[in-house]
Amino acid sequence: MADLEKSNTLEPVAPYRERKDSFATLSATAVDDQRSIQPSVLTNGSIFPDGGARAWLTVLGAFLALFCSFGQLNSFGTFQTWYAEHQLHTLAPSTISWIGSLQLWVFFFSGGFVGRLFDAYGPRPIMIVGTLLLVLGTMMTSISTEYYQYILAQGILVGVGIGTVFYPSLAAISTYFQKYRSTALGIAIAGSGVGGVTWPIMYQHLFIRLGFAWTVRITGFVTLGLCIFAIWAVSSNFAAPTHSAPWLDMKMFRDMPFVLVVIGSIFICLGLFIPFFYIVDYSTAHGIAPQTAFYVLSVMNAGGIAGRLLPPFLSDGLGRFNILVPSALLSGLTILVFWPFARDLPAIMLFAAVYGFFSGAFNALIIPCIVQISDMSQMGTRVGVLYSIISIPALCGGPAAGAILHADGGSYLGMILLAGSAVVAGSLFLLWARCTLGRRLSDRV
Repeated sequence: MADLEKSNTLEPVAPYRERKDSFATLSATAVDDQRSIQPSVLTNGSIFPDGGARAWLTVLGAFLALFCSFGQLNSFGTFQTWYAEHQLHTLAPSTISWIGSLQLWVFFFSGGFVGRLFDAYGPRPIMIVGTLLLVLGTMMTSISTEYYQYILAQGILVGVGIGTVFYPSLAAISTYFQKYRSTALGIAIAGSGVGGVTWPIMYQHLFIRLGFAWTVRITGFVTLGLCIFAIWAVSSNFAAPTHSAPWLDMKMFRDMPFVLVVIGSIFICLGLFIPFFYIVDYSTAHGIAPQTAFYVLSVMNAGGIAGRLLPPFLSDGLGRFNILVPSALLSGLTILVFWPFARDLPAIMLFAAVYGFFSGAFNALIIPCIVQISDMSQMGTRVGVLYSIISIPALCGGPAAGAILHADGGSYLGMILLAGSAVVAGSLFLLWARCTLGRRLSDRV
């Protein structure tokens, strides 16, 4: 098969042709991203333009889509604190956290289905449905008063909407970029960090001035407008396949690097989102005024913006796994070494910024790493399968942390140890995956 890196033209090929790469070939060619697998048919006759108006318009659309979707998910800590003091004040924090954890699980679990739909139909039809669901769920949240209503509206409906906006917009970027794929994806994923900074500050001011209901409705209207633009802007560089492929190709689970990345991500996602859920409560428990504590979450998400931009940019030159592994490891070590000793406002703010940076780098790099070791015809499916699998630990992390917090009588140490040790353990599996792709430290993997 022709080397895609060296070819200037593309002969017509049948999409979804069965791969004939052996495991050894797959692992070897993943080094330096020099892959020699048969691509899907592209719309413009060229392979990965790595730029151009349509490509960068897709990045812009994805940025706005993630601002509205994953940016809101990153802001659930604000709702956690508001619910605990207002509508759901009679419930335990671990019970309230099920709303955010369920939202996170639904978002992750939908990935397998949405990714497969992307491979078959492209981004636009999926994003239209996702926008309608996201706005509907947001509006229903604004009129909710009971716990089960928040579970249905914010936990399930918004979660599905986030997934059906998030996955196709990012997958579309990977069809345009190869050399600068991590950078392009990092720019788009930074939209979730910008949203994570903007939404909590907006909520903090508008909850008091306009009340909960109208604040959430304004969120819905803003989401609708930005997502409509995103639907227009995001496109795929792939032509539609001429025939269907199986919904789940079990051969992917014989790909050792992919399996190791999945296992590592399971551990990491058990603990990765715990600081986002509880940093506001942690701050108020250490004497910080609630009006100020809301800004700690914004600082954490601001750190994530830098983490979604700088490490992906470096990874395009140094190797994506080479940056992913230390980013994940340092996320876990930051929780274990830094968080327990952050007890005043400056220290907590600094922890939030540092942890946001390294966790943001992991979130930005995991998709480019999966794409790097995947056939492009299965790109959406593989990314979606990864997120569907890690939906279980993502669901359990928040409530488990809340249960530990309750069992320890309000002490956060046990919860911190759970989060940090899980992320560190997961980073070791990512290191194993990296070593299967290139054993030498100098390999640009």
